[in-house]
Amino acid sequence: MFKVYVKAARLRTLPLSVSGIIVGSFLAASHGYFNWVICGLALMTTVGFQIISNFANDYGDGIKGTDNTDRIGPKRAIQSGEISPKQLLKTIKITSAITFVIAILLIYTAFDKDDFFNLLVFFVLGIASIAAAVKYTMGHKAYGYSGFGDFFVLLFFGLLSVCGSYYLFSKQLNFTIFMPACSIGFLSIGVLNLNNMRDSVSDAKSGKNTIVVKIGLEFAKYYHYCLLIASFLFALLYSFIFYKSWHQLLFFLAYIPIGKHFLVVYRNKRPVLLDPELKKLALSTFLFALLFGLGTFLAS
Repeated sequence: MFKVYVKAARLRTLPLSVSGIIVGSFLAASHGYFNWVICGLALMTTVGFQIISNFANDYGDGIKGTDNTDRIGPKRAIQSGEISPKQLLKTIKITSAITFVIAILLIYTAFDKDDFFNLLVFFVLGIASIAAAVKYTMGHKAYGYSGFGDFFVLLFFGLLSVCGSYYLFSKQLNFTIFMPACSIGFLSIGVLNLNNMRDSVSDAKSGKNTIVVKIGLEFAKYYHYCLLIASFLFALLYSFIFYKSWHQLLFFLAYIPIGKHFLVVYRNKRPVLLDPELKKLALSTFLFALLFGLGTFLAS
């Protein structure tokens, strides 16, 4: 049974989920702010949010019938019958409680007990993050079924992950941090967009109106190209503004596999063949986070 829950947690998505924390942590360290405890707790919290989201996605799509024989990707836990909806719902509640406790520890480690404003803001953000993870496909008004998944990925995987983690270390925020945050956010949306292109037929039949379902596969490809190009341009702009050494261009290496991925999507005629690209783009995003963060730190 443990293996079934591990499978439902979709461990392959975790590198993508921590990419924003990696970038935010490196940026903070490059400006002289860093704390290993905060970094560790932030990574654990983010992993918790992602696992909640994966469980909730399995539960929501499972009970709504979105995960059916038309779906191209691997079978989910409820779809395969390996876990009952009741069991998975209980697991979601337990995981949410554990993650919330870790988030509280993170907040109280990062801020003084008298810093009421920051404590309150991040407490609310923690609750909002859990709610967003759960409401993607669960409930009658799941935002993933209305085409808002892309926006929330940008908000939580990009802006909040990078800028929020940077703020936890530095207690301040510069608008330029939003540039690499957008890079991570756009690449993360790209992973979701791939998933939605792959599942566009089954999603349309099930009433899951993702961006891809709304605009069609051809325009979804153009949308995908824009996401990849914009992610590169924002990272390049940040590096140009604060350029000090060639190390800041290390992230170019991550765009070699991303460029190959771009060509695969461009040539693709069958959505089923896009499934392997999810893992490739997710790992490329993780590589980008490491190289961009390390390059920025080495140049500081």
